Amino acid sequence: MPSVTSDRFASIETHGLVRLAAATPVASVGDVGANAAAILSLAQEAAAGGADLVLFPELSLSSYALDDLHLQEALLDRVEAEIGRLVAASTDLPVLLVGAPVRRAGRLYNTALVIGGGRLLGVVPKSYLPNYREYYEKRWFAPGAGLAGLEVEVAGHRAPFGTDLLFAAADRPDFLFNVEICEDYWAPLPPSTFGALAGALILCNLSASNITIGKARDRHLLSAAQSARCIAAYAYSAAGPGESTTDMAWDGQAMVHEMGDLLAESTRFGDAPELTFADIDTQRLRLERMRNGTFNDTAAAMGHPEQRFRRIAFPFRPLGDRSGLHRPVRRFPFVPADPRELDADCYEAFNIQVEGLVTRFRATAGRHFVIGVSGGLDSTHALIVAAKACDRLGLSRSAILGYTMPGFATGEETKSNAWALMNALGVTGEEIDIRPAARQMLADMDHPYAKGEPVYDVTFENVQAGLRTDYLFRLANRHGGFVVGTGDLSELGLGWCTYGVGDQMSHYAVNSGVPKTLIQYLIRWCIATDQFDAPTQAILTAILGTEISPELVPADADGALQSTESKVGPYALNDFFLHHIVRAGQPPSKVAYLAWHAWRDPAAGDWPPGYPDSAKLAYDLPTIRRWLDNFLFRFFTISQFKRSALPNGPKVSSGGALSPRGDWRAPSDGTAALWLDELAAALGPAPPS
Repeated sequence: MPSVTSDRFASIETHGLVRLAAATPVASVGDVGANAAAILSLAQEAAAGGADLVLFPELSLSSYALDDLHLQEALLDRVEAEIGRLVAASTDLPVLLVGAPVRRAGRLYNTALVIGGGRLLGVVPKSYLPNYREYYEKRWFAPGAGLAGLEVEVAGHRAPFGTDLLFAAADRPDFLFNVEICEDYWAPLPPSTFGALAGALILCNLSASNITIGKARDRHLLSAAQSARCIAAYAYSAAGPGESTTDMAWDGQAMVHEMGDLLAESTRFGDAPELTFADIDTQRLRLERMRNGTFNDTAAAMGHPEQRFRRIAFPFRPLGDRSGLHRPVRRFPFVPADPRELDADCYEAFNIQVEGLVTRFRATAGRHFVIGVSGGLDSTHALIVAAKACDRLGLSRSAILGYTMPGFATGEETKSNAWALMNALGVTGEEIDIRPAARQMLADMDHPYAKGEPVYDVTFENVQAGLRTDYLFRLANRHGGFVVGTGDLSELGLGWCTYGVGDQMSHYAVNSGVPKTLIQYLIRWCIATDQFDAPTQAILTAILGTEISPELVPADADGALQSTESKVGPYALNDFFLHHIVRAGQPPSKVAYLAWHAWRDPAAGDWPPGYPDSAKLAYDLPTIRRWLDNFLFRFFTISQFKRSALPNGPKVSSGGALSPRGDWRAPSDGTAALWLDELAAALGPAPPS
C-alpha cells in the first residue's frame, strides 16, 4: 500500500479534479494599480494553495461602479498597462480570469481576460448589458452577443476575441472551461449553456452584482440551476468591499456549485480579501453527461455548438500543494447531513414505498400482505411500510399476515422484538418453527449437520433461508395474499441474499430501492415524526440497536453471533462504494480516494443528525481497500444473476436502483477483473486475505 500523503494517489489531478479558487479582492474606486496589485497578491496565494484556475469579479481591474469614468482614456490606458504586467507575471501562476474594460474597433467592451502561462489566452466580452433600474451599462459598453471568430490586441498581445471561446488544458482532457459575465446568466438563455453544449465542464461567471435583500438567494438559485441543467460546475465571484457605494452596496459573494450541489461559498460582507477553494470533479461531470442522452440531444438540436466554438489550448502545470480535498464528500451518499434535507428525503422515500405498495395491492386480487418478520431492520421497515399502506387503503392492519420463523440460530431478542412489533402494529402474527422441516431436508440431503456434526456451510444457511420464503409463498397461496419482499438495495449490490426460493424473491420488493444506511434513518424518521403510537416507537427504537445478522449460524464458543458486516464489510462503506461506482461510474481508485477523505477522520465533516457518537468510526486506507476489493468481486462477478431476476419494486433514490428494468443492466456472467486490476494499479497488489 503506497503512502497516501506523498505519492501520486493523494494528488487531485490523478482523480480528475480541478482546483478552482474564486477570489474576492478588496477593490478601489478606480485605482487601477491598487486593483492589479490585489489581483496579483491573491493569484500568488491561490498558486501556493494548488489552484488551477482563479476567478476574479467583473471589471476587477478597473472597478465596476465608475460610471462615466469608464470612458476616460487615462483610465483605459492604465488598465491596458496593468494587463500587460499581469500577463508577464502569469508564467508561474494558475490561469487567471480577470475582469477589465477593453477597447476594440472604436468600442468599449466589458470583458473577461483569460491569462495563463505568460499569454493572453482570450478575451470574452459580456453578451448582455443590463440597462434597467440601477444599471446603465449600455451608456459605456458595447454588447458582445453574436461576436465570434474575432481577435483583439491588448497591451501588445494579440488574442482571440468573442463569445465563442472554450479553454482547454493540454494533457488534462476534462479541464475545459467557458466564461460569461454577470448579467449573462440572468438571461433566459445564458451564453454558458452553449459553452456547456460545446464541451465546457466548468462554467465561470465574473460578476459585479450589487447586493439587495434576497439577491444572494437568487444567485444561489441561478448558479445551482445552471450547474444542474448543464451537468457542469458553475463558479461565481461578485464584487466586494472597496467598490463605490454611491448608490449601491456589495457583498463579495463567491460560490461554486456542481450539478446543483454547493461545493464552497465565501464570507459575505467581509473587509478582507478572500479565496474560496473548490475541487471540481470534472471526471464525474463527463461521466454523467455520457449517461444523459438528453444533453447530447440538446447539443444536436442546437446545431452542435462545438462546431462554432474555438478551442483555446493552454499548458497545464500543477502548482503548490496538491494534497487535501476542497469539496464535501458525504460519508453516507444516500443520507444527507443537513437535518431539513434528511427530513424531506425520508418523507419522500417512505411515501414512495407506501405508494408503490398501495398501487400494487390494488392491482391484485389478493386480500393480504404476507411478510416474514425477523426482528431485523429490513423486515421491520417493510412491515411498517405495509402498515401505512393499510392505513392508506382503509384496511385493518390485520390484513397483514406476519410470520416469524425461528431457525437454528434465531436469538430470543430478535424473536421477541418481532412479536412485540407485530402486536404493537395490530397485524395478524403467527410463528412457524422451521427447524423440523430444515432437519428433514438436511437429512434427506445427507448433510453432516443431520448426523450431529457442527457443519454450518452455505447449504446449512440456505436451507433455512429457502424454507422461510417457501412457506411465505405457500401461505400467500392459501390466504389469498402476496409476499412483500424485505431485502434492500445494499444486499442486492453485494448479492447477500438467497436466490430463487429465498429472500431474493417476492411478489413485490418494496425495499429494493433503499440502501441499508437509509433504512435505519427511515425508521428513525418514523419515530421522530410520530408515524406510529408510543409502544410501536419504543420497539422500533429497540430494533435499531440490534446487531445486523442473518441469524442462520449458531453462536460460536464465545457466544458471538453471526455478523453480516464481518463477512461482507461495513454497510457504510458498501453503500459508499455502491453509489460512486454504480451511480457515477467512477474508477475504483477514485472511489478509494474519496472514501479515504470521507472516512479517515471522524472529527472532520458532518454526520447525519442523531448519529450515535459510539458509532462514529474511522476507516484507514488499507481497511477501505480490503472491503472495496470484496465489494468489486461480489458486485461484478458473483451477484448479477440475482439482480437480473429481481422482482418489481419502486425506485426510491436518485442515487440509482439495480432493477434490470430500470437503472442497471449488466451480464450475469461478467467478471470483476478489470475493476480489481485498476485498483491494484493505483494501490499495489491486494494483500492476502
